[in-house]
Amino acid sequence: MFYRRAGIRHTRYQDERQIWPLPFDRRLALLIFLLAIFAPLLIDRLYLVSYLLPWVIWSTAALGLNFLMGGAGQIHLGYGAVIAIGAYASVHMVRAGLPFELAMIGGGLLSAAVGMIFGATALRVKGLYLAMATLAMQYIVDFVIIQFPAISGGTQATLQVPRVSFLGVEVTGDLAPYYVALLICLLVTLFMLNLRRSSFGRALAAVREKDYAAAVIGVNTFRYKLLAFWVSSFIGGVVGSVLAVCYYRAISPDQFHLDLSIQLVAMVIVGGLGSVLGSFFGAALILFAPILLNQFFGFAASELGMTISTDLRSHVPLMLYGAMIVGFLLWEPLGLAKIYANLRNYFLVWPFRHARQ
Repeated sequence: MFYRRAGIRHTRYQDERQIWPLPFDRRLALLIFLLAIFAPLLIDRLYLVSYLLPWVIWSTAALGLNFLMGGAGQIHLGYGAVIAIGAYASVHMVRAGLPFELAMIGGGLLSAAVGMIFGATALRVKGLYLAMATLAMQYIVDFVIIQFPAISGGTQATLQVPRVSFLGVEVTGDLAPYYVALLICLLVTLFMLNLRRSSFGRALAAVREKDYAAAVIGVNTFRYKLLAFWVSSFIGGVVGSVLAVCYYRAISPDQFHLDLSIQLVAMVIVGGLGSVLGSFFGAALILFAPILLNQFFGFAASELGMTISTDLRSHVPLMLYGAMIVGFLLWEPLGLAKIYANLRNYFLVWPFRHARQ
């Protein structure tokens, strides 16, 4: 099990360029896939709807943002607005009688168009200036959604999602929404895994490292920056459609504010920039750590007989959650994915000490 490289001799370039060259990694990926498929049969309905479904959806959103931040090196603080555009656009299309499959693509295209317009600022500015430009996008989209009743119905209005079907299966109950979200997550994950092996991915990596140097070697930075914003925003729009139909089932403007964008950025940074696996790790930490810490703190307080005010009890887990994130970044700035990679490299040659870093 630990000597996973023993006896492996690649004689073709295709073997070396596989997504998972090692047999153990392929078996592990297959095991995770089977667990995801049969999860509704293995866990309780409450855990499926409250934990696993949102984790799958937000992991897909983190993958879309990681494509832009980790793959192309372009910061985005308005990804919640991108998701909002896809959610509202797809819901209005479904309410107009369009099939959910087309509404999902339409929401993604509209998000991609708007995201690319704001992403055009990346052609002239970078770093904090680009962050401010995408932050402006968040506030502008929030304002438009709230102030135009034709979009949201008003500040306090809630837009109900009608009953829809996906590929002939009605998206109702618990199983169908989960499998729809899982299918979209699988497609985005496969796209991200294959990206680095393509010329598109290599061009984005060149832009990420140094756009001037990329231009010198013939990479059209204008084109690839716009494409990065387009693809990332399209994924965000599709996630917004899935989020509205499969999870929220009723959307309102307060679901897509700035705090959502900040949480998505935290998922990407804590999980690991440019890492597909890190997007899943980061989404799990950001989603579940506050819940687990709140339950642990409440249990510890009750067992020790401590009398704690409700306000303090609600804020202490958040403080611990923030301290935990800072601790992770101090321990390993490259994120949770790098911690996993370090452990994996260690066991590649255990009990010997030398491994590829």
